[in-house]
Parts: sequence; C-alpha cells; structure tokens
Amino acid sequence: MPAVTKPAHEKGDFLVDYEEKVFADVKAQPGEKALVTFHTVAFEGSIGFVNLLQATRLKRKGFDTSVLLYGPGVTLGVKRGFPTLGDEAFPGHQNFNKQIEKFMEEGGKVYACRFALQALYGHGEPSLIEGIRPINPLDVLDLVLLHRRDNAFILDTWTL
Repeated sequence: MPAVTKPAHEKGDFLVDYEEKVFADVKAQPGEKALVTFHTVAFEGSIGFVNLLQATRLKRKGFDTSVLLYGPGVTLGVKRGFPTLGDEAFPGHQNFNKQIEKFMEEGGKVYACRFALQALYGHGEPSLIEGIRPINPLDVLDLVLLHRRDNAFILDTWTL
C-alpha cells in the first residue's frame, strides 16, 4: 500500500491560486440592468445564498439590479429568527436576511410574489423583510419580460 509522505495541510496554507484572474473585470455600461430570479427554498442548498451574493456583486459592478422572489423563492425574503424575530438560532441563520438587507441598502430592488407568499407559504406582507416590494402574481412574468425588453442580464435561480 502506498505511503502518504506529504505533510498535513496547516491553517493559513494556500491550496489554490486565488489571486489569478483570468477574465477582464466587467463593469456595467451606463443604463445596463440585471435581474436575478429565485425559485428556490431558503436553506435547501447554497444556490439561494450564492446568487444573493451574485446580485450584490452585479449591483457593485454598476448594474441597475433587481431580485425577484417567486414560488419557494419568497422564503428567502421572510423575517426569521428564534426565539424571537431577528435572533440568530445558529451561525448563518440570518444569512439570507442580512444579505438581502445589504443588497437593498446598496440600492438593489427586491420583489416578492404575493401569491406564493400567502397561498403557498401562509405568510402575509408583514412577514417580508422591510423594503421588499410585494407584487401581484401577474407581475412576475411582466417583470422578467421588461428586463428582457431592456436587454438586461438575467440570472435564473432554480432548484427542484
């Protein structure tokens, strides 16, 4: 059997070259828009949080950026906490809330489908993080189409 002769990795070691950037750092042209849609459940995987980070990055690159929460995606936008709202029951429990709040503080817009909020998940508009704009379910498609008409970059977040 082969012997492992390399020393164990130590705290502070680099395992990859994280400083090398292969592609140009793209910035938005004046007036460019971006839309990030979420049809994913909070805490069911990393995609919801990762693409909230992407939405924030798009905003910082100069895109007029909007987030659409629909279907199970509305679960990313509800206030949470335990034992009371705002409390962090475990490390990372407030990641979605904090990232959405940061995104909106930086000028991003967040929309949540009223149908999914009430009919699918039993929440009302007061359950939403302050600053999220509830919209009619008929506005979900129109929001996407308006961004398409404006030649916006659209990032769709789906999980099944």
